[in-house]
Amino acid sequence: MEAIWDNLQFIVTQLRVRDLLDMALVWVVVYRVLVLIRHTGTVQMLSGLGVMAIAYLGSIWLELFTFNWILEKFFNNLFLIVVILFQGEIRRALAHIGSNPFFTGASYVEETHIIEEISKGASGLAQKRLGALIVIEREINLEYFIEVGTEMDAEISSEILFSIFQPNSPLHDGAVIVRNGRLFAAGCFLPLSKNPALDKNLGTRHRAAIGLTEETDALVIVVSEENSWVGVVESGQLNHDLDHAAVRKRLYETFGLKYRPQAT
Repeated sequence: MEAIWDNLQFIVTQLRVRDLLDMALVWVVVYRVLVLIRHTGTVQMLSGLGVMAIAYLGSIWLELFTFNWILEKFFNNLFLIVVILFQGEIRRALAHIGSNPFFTGASYVEETHIIEEISKGASGLAQKRLGALIVIEREINLEYFIEVGTEMDAEISSEILFSIFQPNSPLHDGAVIVRNGRLFAAGCFLPLSKNPALDKNLGTRHRAAIGLTEETDALVIVVSEENSWVGVVESGQLNHDLDHAAVRKRLYETFGLKYRPQAT
């Protein structure tokens, strides 16, 4: 026990500032990897790689030479395989370098007004059974999706959301994108999720909402015209059947604002 204590003291006395910085950087990388593997598709692929690693060890123990040779060739190119399999997650992680605040230059009063209008508009659309996709840009730039839509740069209000998602509106089939606290574009088309584990009953609108949040850090509010409910999608995860109060609370918490329940 005394020898262990002496070794620990020696290690501590030999630590330099650059060593602490080195450990901190490793911790950040490990943390970001753990955050990325929370998503279902990523966990499944990692499980598959784990099974192959166990099979490789088993082939050595059982002396299955041909099988071992095939697996050895696979693991020799593991870095390239990981880059291909996790290209979406890697792209998201790299895109997080840098920052674009959600409500640039907006005061607290303006921020709360925007959240209230979005939540009120989403709940109203659900009551009238009007489908909608409301995308809120965060750190990752959504310029690619804005380019295929119609730029607006309008003040956000529940009324303008109603007008866009009316069935006779030419923009009602696409999504609206909120940037810097303004309704920046409408009629935007989003990538569909390719996650095989998704509920087969989910429609195109919900798969588009999930697909965008799998590739970016955007938050998407999806309104179902079939079920008349509101869902919030973030990081590929759909929370559905939310009432007005739940949507408000989620938006306040997501963007770091103090939540105040509405008076009844």
